[in-house]
Amino acid sequence: MATEAQASGGYRDILRAPHALRLLTGTLVGRLPNGTGPIATVVFTRAEGGSYSLAGGLVAAYGVATAVGQPLLGRAVDLKGQPRVQLPAAVLSALGMAALAVAGIGNIALAYAAIVVAGLFTPPLEGGLRALWPSVLGREDRVHRAYALDAVAQEVMFTVGPLLVTLLVAVWSPAAALLVINVLGVLGALSVVLSEPSRAWRSEPREAHWLGALRSPGLLALLGSFFFVGLALGSITVAGLAYADDRGHAAAYGWIMAAVGLGALVGGVLYGARHWSGSPEKRLTVIVGLLALGYVPLMLTPGVVPMTALAALAGVFLAPALACGFIVVDRHAPTGTVTEAFSWLVTTFGVGAALGSAVAGPVVELAGITAGFSVAAAGGLTALLVLLATGRALAAPGRSVRHAVSDVGGHAGHTEKNTHSSENDRNGAAQPGFSSGHQA
Repeated sequence: MATEAQASGGYRDILRAPHALRLLTGTLVGRLPNGTGPIATVVFTRAEGGSYSLAGGLVAAYGVATAVGQPLLGRAVDLKGQPRVQLPAAVLSALGMAALAVAGIGNIALAYAAIVVAGLFTPPLEGGLRALWPSVLGREDRVHRAYALDAVAQEVMFTVGPLLVTLLVAVWSPAAALLVINVLGVLGALSVVLSEPSRAWRSEPREAHWLGALRSPGLLALLGSFFFVGLALGSITVAGLAYADDRGHAAAYGWIMAAVGLGALVGGVLYGARHWSGSPEKRLTVIVGLLALGYVPLMLTPGVVPMTALAALAGVFLAPALACGFIVVDRHAPTGTVTEAFSWLVTTFGVGAALGSAVAGPVVELAGITAGFSVAAAGGLTALLVLLATGRALAAPGRSVRHAVSDVGGHAGHTEKNTHSSENDRNGAAQPGFSSGHQA
């Protein structure tokens, strides 16, 4: 049984690797605009006298634009490298938000155009970081632990980010909050792309195919499952608010959502504390099953204190599911498409969350709070069913990641090459649609 001391020791080992702390920190700071964009936009719109409908419309436009832009920019990164895509995208995204902050909402068309630009050019830093881990960390077990650390760090960002927006609004103004957050985002992206691993990273040559990463059946299966995980989480954000309103306890909403994040933090730390053997695809199915099971007790809607505890339980298997999902993405992404593949995961998860929020609202109004939380339970169960139904596709990854690490010119950089999985070696052939090498 892994202990907390083992977990912290393992994470320290990751962060002590050359460039690792800089890349993780730069990526988190660079993603602040995306993580805080919706709440900052709502606060700004309301401060400018806009309606909730306008605020919701702008946030929806931002979400759709981000969903469209991520895989396209991810593919561009795989083709052109990280610095030539990530930094220009970060600057353009920041300029879009700056245009909204300066021009305000007096011209609705301009406001929508500005926020669409901001979303469309959101740099795929998340996928880019996961593509860099093998070259930075070398050993496969360290890369897998880094995926767990990555999932935990996301929960920290989504907790700290809104607090930072609140502080900036209180100290300056909603417009200043938009500007500062996006300046920080550009600085974070700059820190990443100026690092040696980012400048040196190159994707393996890819097979020309219009579907890109989506030609992998296993990746499609994973994306289908995580769409419903996102749907479950999105529904909790609405059902939780309805629960707090019904109890006449406004602070309960913050407690519930913070508890989900805390549960994910604890789960991610414990998951990354130990070395896992066996197929990650089978492990993911078990974890998603436990995640789905954790959503069911929310339908009991007890008092605020036990409800907060149930929310923490519901979050425990979220970060492990993400961390294990990252491994599966890496194993199933076709050669030369790793950044695009990770970007598709971000997009699919986000679209599912948006749909979950949209569905839960009418369900709560028509059938009550318990029914609202049942959307989360249904989403988790469907995510599990997708994995069970696509087991054959998931059981045949294109490759298993192995890392051959060497010093580059006496510096701290690394190179790595991925080879076929042992299963493919035994069969004497690769899975269809994959070539012999893959750099992630």
